[in-house]
Formats: sequence, C-alpha cells, structure tokens
Amino acid sequence: MPKIEIYSTAMCPYCVRAKMLLQNKGVSWEEIRIDIDRDRMQEMVTRSQRRTVPQIFIDGFHVGGFDDMAALDARGELDPLLHSNAGEAPVHSSMHSEDAPT
Repeated sequence: MPKIEIYSTAMCPYCVRAKMLLQNKGVSWEEIRIDIDRDRMQEMVTRSQRRTVPQIFIDGFHVGGFDDMAALDARGELDPLLHSNAGEAPVHSSMHSEDAPT
C-alpha cells in the first residue's frame, strides 16, 4: 500500500471529507496537523506550494486538496494510486482516529 500523507487542521471540513473518502477506500494515512506543529506548516507550503488544507500526498505525489482528490476519484484515477505496489507499508499516525476525524 502507498504512503499517504494529509496535512490538516482540527477545524477543517475538507480535511474531514478527505479522510472519509480515504477511509471508505480502506486505506491508512499519516495525518500531519499543521495547527499543532507550525514547522510542519512551512514544510507543507514548501512541498505543495499551497497554503490551504488539506494537502494530500500519495507516495510523494502531490494530489492537492480534497476537491483535487475527489476529481481524481471521479475520473477513476484515485484507486490505481491507492493500490499501487510501492513496496512501502502505510504509515498510520497515532493522531488518526476513525471515531473522531480532525
């Protein structure tokens, strides 16, 4: 399974929607809370060239935000990214909670 990283904040409805979509796909992700760690916010901006959340990366590929990921899904291009054989185990952050998305 690929390594999925989501830069997010606690009060972001698009972050919740992105995580719900990934949860429905049956994949795990690492959540990087930029509201808790401001250094990670700069990392997100450097990697994505965007200042909004969520910013989603799959195996280092910048997918974009929730709307970008939903558009990939609608075109049938998300599942191949999620089920690639990258040889890396998914990273599952201790902050990830399926009961209370942040």
